[in-house]
Amino acid sequence: MLKRLVDMVVAFLAILLLSPLFLLLFIIMALSTGGTIFYKQERIGYKGIPFTMYKLVSMRPDAEKDGPKLWVEGDERQTKLGEFMRKHRFDELPQLWNILKGDMSFVGSTRPERKFYIDQIVKVAPEYLSLLEVKPGLVSIGIVEYGYASSVEQMLERMKFDLQYLSNPSPFRDLQILMKAFWRVVLAKGKK
Repeated sequence: MLKRLVDMVVAFLAILLLSPLFLLLFIIMALSTGGTIFYKQERIGYKGIPFTMYKLVSMRPDAEKDGPKLWVEGDERQTKLGEFMRKHRFDELPQLWNILKGDMSFVGSTRPERKFYIDQIVKVAPEYLSLLEVKPGLVSIGIVEYGYASSVEQMLERMKFDLQYLSNPSPFRDLQILMKAFWRVVLAKGKK
């Protein structure tokens, strides 16, 4: 309950403090995309329950016309503004709303994923399902230590880090993960 309370308070304060940045991004995006600002996608959360995750648009509207596809380095589906936002993680800011609502936590067992990919992962590594026993996060140890995955094989590699989180969750460890994530964002390092 303490973690949930901290998530709610910090998410609320972050939304308030970052509101000028949100406004600036909304204006720039509305001008560059013709008005489309948010991207909504169903993700799988705690206990396998689906929820709608929000992001700022960073891809062209037809990015998944041929079905689900993971982001890859130099992805041609990405807009120029989207490339900048992804590098600095601005596209993830609307997930503060997901944290405030309780869909996610700041630090979780893993990042929330789409069912399409979870089904593929579980065929090879059923232990992935244990990650769903804890809320997914805006960041996870896998994201900090491995980065974003551009294939199911990379998701399986990153999962090894995320499974470590389950063996030793603590407020101190969450703080360590957040600090590492913060510096990666500030320095724009690591896989996007």
